[in-house]
Amino acid sequence: MDDLTGFQRDLLYVIAGADRPSGQDIKNEIEQYYSSEINHGRLYPNLDTVVNKDLVEKGQLDRRTNYYVITDEGEQAIEDRHEWKSQYID
Repeated sequence: MDDLTGFQRDLLYVIAGADRPSGQDIKNEIEQYYSSEINHGRLYPNLDTVVNKDLVEKGQLDRRTNYYVITDEGEQAIEDRHEWKSQYID
C-alpha cells in the first residue's frame, strides 16, 4: 500500500466499507469526504490502478455498470496500513 496515492487508499477504504459499490457509489462517497466534485478522468484510472494491483476486483452489474469488491490482498493492505499508523497515533 506504500506505493498508492492517498486518493487510491481512500478508494480502498470506501470499497472495503461498502457492499459491491458501483463506480458512481464510490464517486458519491469520495465527493462527500473531499467536499468537491471528482471527475471521471480522476476516478476511473485510479480504480483501474487498484484493480491492476489486485487490491480490488471489478465485476459487471449490467452492460453499463461495474461493481468493485475488496480482495484479500486489499484487506491485508488496509490492515497493514492501520497497524503502521497506530504506532504513531494513540
